[in-house]
Amino acid sequence: MPIENIPEIYIQNKKTPQDIFVYDFRMTSDIVKSKVNLSMNMFSFLQVGKKQVHFAGTSVAVNKAQSLLLKKGNWLWTELLDTEAIYYCKLFFFSEKKLTDFLSKYTNNVKPYQEEVPYFVIENDDYIATFINSLSSGTFTSHRYSDALLVLKFEEIMLYLLNKYGNKFEYYLHSLISKEISPFKNVIDSNVYSNLKLEEIAFLCNMSLSTFKRHFINEYNEPPGKWLQDRRLQKAKELLQSSELKASDIYLEIGYNNLSNFSIAFKNKFGISPTDISNLK
Repeated sequence: MPIENIPEIYIQNKKTPQDIFVYDFRMTSDIVKSKVNLSMNMFSFLQVGKKQVHFAGTSVAVNKAQSLLLKKGNWLWTELLDTEAIYYCKLFFFSEKKLTDFLSKYTNNVKPYQEEVPYFVIENDDYIATFINSLSSGTFTSHRYSDALLVLKFEEIMLYLLNKYGNKFEYYLHSLISKEISPFKNVIDSNVYSNLKLEEIAFLCNMSLSTFKRHFINEYNEPPGKWLQDRRLQKAKELLQSSELKASDIYLEIGYNNLSNFSIAFKNKFGISPTDISNLK
């Protein structure tokens, strides 16, 4: 699956840099784990549908009752239709420069703060709903004072959220201008039991699959496929031996999408089926 550079693919006049940008996004079919290179921090105001995002070692899912503020970087996005035959959200992008200007203008100088979570979940309320309805890409491309209006809209939502969430939101905003990158091992450790493919984990590490494999062997002295499978199967064995859980209860939890594949891999490693392990208790 090709990598989508966002918001670049939405910007018509690519010769003029944009520090704040609004885009109305619609689709009529599900998209699962699309690779997104997000070059600006972004609000995702979901109006119809469901959304799940993966970043490095973490993930979050939201519906239209919530909004997301996402840190720039490499993401895997899953966007699903709900009961209606359309997915619709409004995307509000802003540069680090605009964020830095805002923080200098409205917030105190806080100590450097490293926020481990690259997203902020916003619980929508009446004010936020009204704000979302006021956003439209058409308004901010054809209006005489479009740029000035966008700055006002940006400051409006930021000030409201600072008032709504206080220090928690202020610290998160400061973390967005941090240059820290998630360490390779943190990404791996956080995805040991996920059902992400190697190619998808490599993408979250900002690496090609071949580079990822080389780096992994240097760090762990073992190919990633074998290393991940051994740890997933060992955890499965521990769960089956120490609880009343069955193979059908745990295969998804330890990173397998298919019960049959899990059972075959388990028997190949331990010489006994998951069912037989459970019956030995």
